Amino acid sequence: MKAVIQRVAHASVVVDGSVVGSCGRGFLLLLGVAEGDTELDAELLCRKIVNLRIFPDEAGKMNRSIKDIDGELLVISQFTLMANYRHGNRPDFLASARPEEAERLYEYFKSLAAKEVKRVESGIFGAHMEVSLLNDGPVTIVMDSDVLKKK
Repeated sequence: MKAVIQRVAHASVVVDGSVVGSCGRGFLLLLGVAEGDTELDAELLCRKIVNLRIFPDEAGKMNRSIKDIDGELLVISQFTLMANYRHGNRPDFLASARPEEAERLYEYFKSLAAKEVKRVESGIFGAHMEVSLLNDGPVTIVMDSDVLKKK
């Protein structure tokens, strides 16, 4: 499972002309599910993300988590994070999980996050989405649950 975490002042997602999810100060999270990912991958990523200390403290040092600041989370499904771009110029997405399994683990991740973060919203799985954000910093971090399993 891969995640792209962007620290934002605010973000929103539009589907068919209507806002379906938004957040204030917090994270815009793009989440991709790979073939073979399990609940453990979602748990490892969620735990790391909600405790990630990348918000400034009183001294301006990145020392606070999204929980510490009562931040919000907007989660967007993003199978293209699993792109294989090694050969040619058109990526394939064969490493991504089948849609049914990806959606199940995406929903599981959101349910875990909702236990830790005061407000969690999302896009619509499988829909064409238009995502807008005001990146704060910018601060962007890429995570892979496989890296977290190698501790």
